[in-house]
Amino acid sequence: MVLSTLIVDDEPVARRVLREELEQIDDVALIGEAEDGASALTAIHDLSPDLVFLDLQMPGLGGFDVIRKLQPGARIPLIVIVTAWDQFAIQAFEAGAIDYLLKPISQERLAQAVDRALKLCARPAEVAQQLANVAEVAERSIRRIVAKSGDEYLLLNAAEVLAFEADGDLVWIITAKKRYLATQSLKVIQDKLRNTNFRRIHRKALVNIDHVRKMSTLSSQRWLLTLANNQEFIVSKRQAHNVRQLLSW
Repeated sequence: MVLSTLIVDDEPVARRVLREELEQIDDVALIGEAEDGASALTAIHDLSPDLVFLDLQMPGLGGFDVIRKLQPGARIPLIVIVTAWDQFAIQAFEAGAIDYLLKPISQERLAQAVDRALKLCARPAEVAQQLANVAEVAERSIRRIVAKSGDEYLLLNAAEVLAFEADGDLVWIITAKKRYLATQSLKVIQDKLRNTNFRRIHRKALVNIDHVRKMSTLSSQRWLLTLANNQEFIVSKRQAHNVRQLLSW
């Protein structure tokens, strides 16, 4: 059996590398690529791939968003999750994805993922259940963040939050245009956003890595992060490992 395969990744270089590796595997027939979540959903609907290599960290609709929006009644593809972050890989594994691949991907691991997909193709009920498990985790991952502005409470999407910053007993929610007060401590917020794109970079700051635009070295173990709104944060030595992974694309 040959698996019709779709690659989904917002980085052209990452798509090219994965495409070149997959072209060396006889059991794979590449039928398309998608550069974001919206085009991935369209391609899955139009092309009905057997197998999808799905990147999790994409602007707009991320990989878990794509899974959440797949129609249960439609033909369900096998999903192999691709990520540069161990936290997401663990989450995907616990959810029941057929496999997860950590970037950079070795040819051996890629072949193993394809072999696993081939074995599962004969068991569509199991594939559907695994997708349901991943979708359930995705639903829990896409959390609404409660923000306070005066006497009003707002529900924010996690994707629109650039960072959380503690200031004494207060925690500020930073978006592109405005700051809001959070209703919980930074530690509680961090626990609720575990296995998402938020990273602790300092005892007083939690940032959304999707909104990091520049990283500058201050010393061998100190970094300066610049967010999309040009706000800067210094990364503590203790949390430096959380941001060094951003450079491993």
